[in-house]
Amino acid sequence: MNTLTRPLNWIAAAALSLASLPVLAAQPVKPFQADYLASYMGMQANGTMSVSSEGANKWRYSLKVKNQLADLSQSTVFEEANGQLRPLSSQDSSVLLVKKRNVQANYNWTSNQATWTGDLKPDRRGPVALKAGDLDALLINLAIVRDLAANKPLSYRMVDEGRIKPMTYTVVGKEQVSVGGKNYDATKVSRVDGNKELLAWIVPQLPVPARLLQRENGRDALDLTIKAVN
Repeated sequence: MNTLTRPLNWIAAAALSLASLPVLAAQPVKPFQADYLASYMGMQANGTMSVSSEGANKWRYSLKVKNQLADLSQSTVFEEANGQLRPLSSQDSSVLLVKKRNVQANYNWTSNQATWTGDLKPDRRGPVALKAGDLDALLINLAIVRDLAANKPLSYRMVDEGRIKPMTYTVVGKEQVSVGGKNYDATKVSRVDGNKELLAWIVPQLPVPARLLQRENGRDALDLTIKAVN
């Protein structure tokens, strides 16, 4: 994946939202919204992450980052079924200067097939056969938080844009992070894929990750630090 075309997808698939540790670990999904201070392409940006109800046990999980150069957004509609999070549909869009990209996904659990439409090559449109437990890039983050709290292995099967990709994340340490001038003990989680690394700092007292850092070739590419939780 090219950072300039799909920065949120890399973060989403790693921990870009390992959102809602207490929410998903101990009780049903609940709405939340968090504001982030972001740095993207060397410039300051604003970021938001949220979960909102779509009714009938359906939820929308969204992530947005925007500055003078880019307007990036990603959202997944999902449901809870037999204790698992199941993607139903998703939208991934980006505007980078004059370049626009928009991709939609449909996860049909009746036919057990996933398909994609929009700005992607024909061989990436599917269909792809779905299996129980499959997740899209964004929902993997919620699963990571839930499984980390339960001390389960952080291994998943991501179904995204016509491909199936196994993903495994590891706990790499403990660190303190500052949120609103207050220090918290955080668990640091990492996933490495070639020259890319995604780091996330998870704080049990907060419903969303305190910090998310995407690195490429050893350099910071996208940095999100929480400012407030609503």
